[in-house]
Amino acid sequence: MDINTEINRVAIVGTGLIGSSWAACFLAHGLDVVATDPAPGTEDKVRQYVEAAWAALTKIGLAQGASTSRLRFESNLKEALAGVDMVQENAPEREPLKIKLFAEIDSILPPPAILVSSTSGIPMSRIQSECKHPERCVTGHPFNPPHLIPLVEVVGGAKTSAETIERAMHFYTAMGKRALHIRKEIGGHVANRLSWALYREVAYLIEQDVVSVADADAAVCMGPGLRWALMGPNLIYHLGGGPGGIRHYFEQFAGPIAAGWADLGSPELSPELQAKIVDGVLEEVNGRSFEALSLERDNLIIGLLELLSHRGKTKSVAPRGHAADGS
Repeated sequence: MDINTEINRVAIVGTGLIGSSWAACFLAHGLDVVATDPAPGTEDKVRQYVEAAWAALTKIGLAQGASTSRLRFESNLKEALAGVDMVQENAPEREPLKIKLFAEIDSILPPPAILVSSTSGIPMSRIQSECKHPERCVTGHPFNPPHLIPLVEVVGGAKTSAETIERAMHFYTAMGKRALHIRKEIGGHVANRLSWALYREVAYLIEQDVVSVADADAAVCMGPGLRWALMGPNLIYHLGGGPGGIRHYFEQFAGPIAAGWADLGSPELSPELQAKIVDGVLEEVNGRSFEALSLERDNLIIGLLELLSHRGKTKSVAPRGHAADGS
């Protein structure tokens, strides 16, 4: 497989929130996008999502030739896949469904087109298990919403070729993404596992009435979350060690950290705890609509990405139409 094969036309299979967001992302980078989903009414929904996202994408900057008119919808899977260079699959997170869907796509689409799943945790080794060309199947897991969040986790399965992984990394980087090659298959990949670890303790503290739902959110986004948006926890702790860096930090805090780990909670996400969190979230929302909260989130993400771009520290926010990392 030629890793330099250009990807100009992408098929979006499954047009929920993630699929629609991917469609907006690829359109903003000047690609032709064909979307397909068997559910009724999905064409209107994906077009509405793309139109709603376009203002934010325009603010970030569009590639030459980028247009919502380059989105086409086909209800028939075979017709949707005709002539595409890549498939980004976003079907519901059910393993049997994804295995069957990948086998069907693989039987229709000739190489060198690659098949990518947005799966948040199902191993690609299982998804590709019934494909005749498993070497061209790979995971490209985004963070919501993909048209704004740079992170994409690229994970190969047991039969995925190195060329496919490199090609996916190249493509996503050209899309302005910060592509991470996850070297081993593990449930939830990496970013989700980190999120789960934090949320387990958030849920425990709420369960134990240590903090309210709103104050737990504030403790993250007004404290360590601000630092994590700029540097990861390893670099933050390196700075926490002063001039002696991470080595000095561990000399001081390895013991307390280990003791703290031993004291972390392992709550059961029971119906009662779920109800407690739901009530707290609704109180925190305070009547604001889903659309209003989404717009607030998106505007804040754009502002932060612009700040990071000006600082020159984020390769993932390259101008539209230009590849980061020299790809």
